[in-house]
Amino acid sequence: MEWYLKSAEQAEQDLQTSRTTGLSTEEASKRLEQHGPNKLEEAKKTPLSQKLIAQLKDPLVIILIIAAVLSALTNAGVEALIIVAVVILNAALSIYQEGKAENSVAALQKMSSPNAKVVRNGDLTSIKAEELVPGDVVVLETGDIVPADLRLFESSNLQIDESSFTGESVAAEKAANAEITQEKGIGDRENMAFSSTIVTYGHGKGIVTTTGKETEIGQIATTIQAYEDEETPLQKKLNVLSKFLGRLVIGVAAIVFVLGLIGGQDLLEIALTAISLGVAAIPEGMTAVVTIVLSIGMNRMAERNAIVKKLLSVETLGTTTVICSDKTGTLTQNEMTVTKIFTDGREIDVTGTGYAPVGDLLIDGRKVTAADSEILKTMVTIAASANDAKIVEDKEKGHITIGDPTEGALLTMASKAGVEPKELSETTPRLDEIPFDSDRKMMTTFHDNYFEDHVASFTKGAPDIIIQNCDRILIDGEEKELTDDIRQQLLDKNSEFAKQALRCLAYAYRSWETLPEKDQQTSDHVEHDMVFVGLTGMIDPPRPEAKAAIAETKSAGITTIMITGDYLETAYAIGHELGIADSPDQAMMGEELNNKSLEEVQEIVKTHRIFARVSPQNKVQIVDALKANGEITAMTGDGVNDAPAIKRADIGVSMGITGTDVAKNTANVILTDDNFATIVNAVEEGRIIYSNIKKFVTFLLSCNIGEVIVIAVAMVLDIIMAFTNTGFRFPTPLSPIMLLWLNLVTDSLPALALGMEPREDGIMQAKPRDPQEPIVGKADFKRIMVQAIAIGVATLGAFGIGYYYFGQGLDGAAKLAEGRTMAFSTLILAELFRAMAARSNVHTMNEIGWFSNKHMNRAILIGVALLLIVLYIPLLRDLFNVSFMTLKEWVPTLILSIIPFVASEGYQAVEERRASL
Repeated sequence: MEWYLKSAEQAEQDLQTSRTTGLSTEEASKRLEQHGPNKLEEAKKTPLSQKLIAQLKDPLVIILIIAAVLSALTNAGVEALIIVAVVILNAALSIYQEGKAENSVAALQKMSSPNAKVVRNGDLTSIKAEELVPGDVVVLETGDIVPADLRLFESSNLQIDESSFTGESVAAEKAANAEITQEKGIGDRENMAFSSTIVTYGHGKGIVTTTGKETEIGQIATTIQAYEDEETPLQKKLNVLSKFLGRLVIGVAAIVFVLGLIGGQDLLEIALTAISLGVAAIPEGMTAVVTIVLSIGMNRMAERNAIVKKLLSVETLGTTTVICSDKTGTLTQNEMTVTKIFTDGREIDVTGTGYAPVGDLLIDGRKVTAADSEILKTMVTIAASANDAKIVEDKEKGHITIGDPTEGALLTMASKAGVEPKELSETTPRLDEIPFDSDRKMMTTFHDNYFEDHVASFTKGAPDIIIQNCDRILIDGEEKELTDDIRQQLLDKNSEFAKQALRCLAYAYRSWETLPEKDQQTSDHVEHDMVFVGLTGMIDPPRPEAKAAIAETKSAGITTIMITGDYLETAYAIGHELGIADSPDQAMMGEELNNKSLEEVQEIVKTHRIFARVSPQNKVQIVDALKANGEITAMTGDGVNDAPAIKRADIGVSMGITGTDVAKNTANVILTDDNFATIVNAVEEGRIIYSNIKKFVTFLLSCNIGEVIVIAVAMVLDIIMAFTNTGFRFPTPLSPIMLLWLNLVTDSLPALALGMEPREDGIMQAKPRDPQEPIVGKADFKRIMVQAIAIGVATLGAFGIGYYYFGQGLDGAAKLAEGRTMAFSTLILAELFRAMAARSNVHTMNEIGWFSNKHMNRAILIGVALLLIVLYIPLLRDLFNVSFMTLKEWVPTLILSIIPFVASEGYQAVEERRASL
């Protein structure tokens, strides 16, 4: 039921209450039982056990667990323990990095009002807010948190901060007698007050229309709970890869089993070979490397003012195709700034932004101050005197305003003109005031010692109202009659400013000669027959860095859409200046989306770039339509009203400074500086991270498939030799523990180094990748197979040389150890050299620099050192069953280990040349 469309009398009748006496205690108790307490249901927290289970449900982790079980069943206890340790460490790291799960509804509960002033049985009393019921009569005063949704029936200068719903920093003016006949967004419902908003000025009364989950904030909470977390693009791709690897392991194991039976091998020997192949096929270190690289990405993003709460969201940022951004504070500075003055028939430009008194007043480029013009001095004096705000300097935030941001902007303007507000309060002290109200749209203050040391009234307000109530104008140093022609010129100037999306105010005064006696100094007697002095136009200016950031998103193929609670003209003016929209046709009101189908909105979001006066439901409509169009959507916001869309988006982004707890807890990413440019930086980091993940996945798979080739080819050769009765055998060149060492230690260090590879040139000039594109595409698979075959050839060659040449005359065990030692050493060095070539899929090593990744340099040195430790420390040599290598074995080992690197660089050079043709 839309209560704002009903009159106060209708609401009173429908809710069966009385505006004067409220509900009786008995009736309130009945309704409390019927409607339940006025509070939100708390979402259940995810227990640690469920978080752990979620980590272990990953397909790749399941494969690792199966490998560990098989290893244990075949008495390969060391291998089983190593795999289990990897699984546990990976899960623990993921849970630690992601931290506490979000609890949006709990944050919503924190915002609720603990107590409420209510009329019951005809008496004003204070009760717990959760005891409120529909029909209760609530009294509101300055500073109160609105305890439930109310249909106002009485208001006096009532202003309510609804920024958590609308996103706009200026308090909303309320009018209990406003008659609304058509559907309106939350920000335009003047006769309503909403739960959790704050009364900033005036007082009023209202009838409770809805409580608990039925309130606007309650519906948002319900919406948040209804949305389930979706898998990120990286999760989907890694799951596909994991399933592929799982099928590969099963397929290879089945082939091994059949070949083993054909070859007449012992079942235990077949099982051990199958496990070797399984271990070879699975990149055991990949899950840990992905987790660590994403964690490093989280830290790197935090350094760039973006806190990423969910590990996999780090990479998702890099896939973003559309950024839906709030306007106030994100694209703009959230600091009202006067940019135009019109006084004494002249237009004055005001430079500088924010509340710091840094900037000048310019007429045709020439600086002017209040000392140059008595009329300008009078205007800025009125603006600074009829004013309740204060500007203070904060150590961290700089100059900030306490009070209305609009009035803060006027104080800063006065300081720029050379009139200090602090001095005014001493030289022309305020004697009395007539507060602003939404009916008059004016504010008047009375000051001593201004005109010839007498009392004067200063009035500021809506330009059309001020101009209407003036009969003279201060121009050319004297008061002149305000003729109809001059009046029209002033209205035209006001319209000109308004078309530039400037928020306009006008200023006037009455001198002591024309003021009525003190006992008659009311609005009816004072705010007419005034002297017009001037106009100002102000705006929340765009952030200087936002325009460059939006241009960068365009070059990166990312669309920016502005979604705001502000008015259409203001939104378009800012959007046009920032380069978001080129034509007014690309902007529309949020209410135009109401009652439209998903298919209709899908078409709208293809062409429109600005949506103004939007409701929470409109924001969700826009996000859903973009996602239905196949876009990867990031949604920014700071208010309660943004939470459903933040939750619904692929990437939810909240403001860290102005953001409510609800928005922060719902989001995947929090911007600590509330800056749009930071989103773009985060997207860049996401692209770098995905590019690097792709590199090390490709690297790991080429190594693992190379290992599979080694084991599989060796087995086939062994069977062929057995059938042909040559008297020779070709044993498995690598044992399971060797493969585990390779996959967990030798491969993981270079993979980590690839995860920290510096950005490649042009990463933000490339178009967003297709979200459906697999992490390993056709071109990647070709590259993987070239390198895997080269690794297989080098390793098999090394084993053959060691087993048949250097192993001549040795017993069976020593001969096998000699061959495996050379195969093991060749494979480790080949994979380390191969890691160097994996640093770029576009450029050769000569182009990117041999030693430009210091992490890779360290990884290779550590990898070589670990190989030497295994070979030359007796305890480890016995554990791995390898022999002591001498110079004669090292020479062919080093030569063979370079083959995969040469193959990789050669393939890259050929592909690069082919692309340039």
